[in-house]
Amino acid sequence: MKKYMAEMVGTFVLVFGGVGSAVFAGEKIGLLGIAFAFGISLLAMVYTIGPVSGCHINPAVTAGMLLTRKIKAADAVAYVIAQIIGAVIASGLIFLIAGGGPSAHNPALVSNGYGIHSPGQYSLSAGLLTEVVLSMFLVLTVLGSTDVKAPVGFAGIAIGFVLVLIHLAGIPITNASVNPARSIGTAVFAGSWALQQLWLFIVAPLLGAGIAAGIYRAIRIPGELITTREAERALPAEQVERTKSPKAA
Repeated sequence: MKKYMAEMVGTFVLVFGGVGSAVFAGEKIGLLGIAFAFGISLLAMVYTIGPVSGCHINPAVTAGMLLTRKIKAADAVAYVIAQIIGAVIASGLIFLIAGGGPSAHNPALVSNGYGIHSPGQYSLSAGLLTEVVLSMFLVLTVLGSTDVKAPVGFAGIAIGFVLVLIHLAGIPITNASVNPARSIGTAVFAGSWALQQLWLFIVAPLLGAGIAAGIYRAIRIPGELITTREAERALPAEQVERTKSPKAA
């Protein structure tokens, strides 16, 4: 259960940190600040819960791991459930806090949407293509940076910064989902229009994950496959050194 709880907590932090920054401070920090809020939240969680669960905190990432056989189907289902719960709790807390502030703090504005609900009034097809491509970027980065041959300990940096890039490109178009759990969490509290458009932000990230898995399998040099949880663990010698260090206490 610990790895499922870790996924729930990690998704909570990602959604509260990213969506919360947009709701409470969006006018002050702007697009760049919101993008970094999402990226930094994910980067922090990679190093915090990565050794426990692999830090998917996104059903699209879990789907990519499942397609590349880095996670079992039963675990994948439990991960997704935990992620959705974490996202809904975080979104509910954001909406509760926003209700006690100025009317300008409208949480519905950060829900994912297309057409008239897109920040830039982008069409359904534009939103679909954007979400598929950007989700592919994220999942491919996760798969590659956590590969057994990737440098140990640097995955969080790559994954965090690609999420910053994704939000810089995606916020003007769809408010940047690339994460079905994040979209479900905000849609539950945003109203009927968000729930009606929610299908796109579930389907598109999963399509992107499938494409990323195919690309990864095509370009990857054959070798031992390990799970993301194993990849995020420090080398055994480093773990021993940390245990011996006075600072570790």
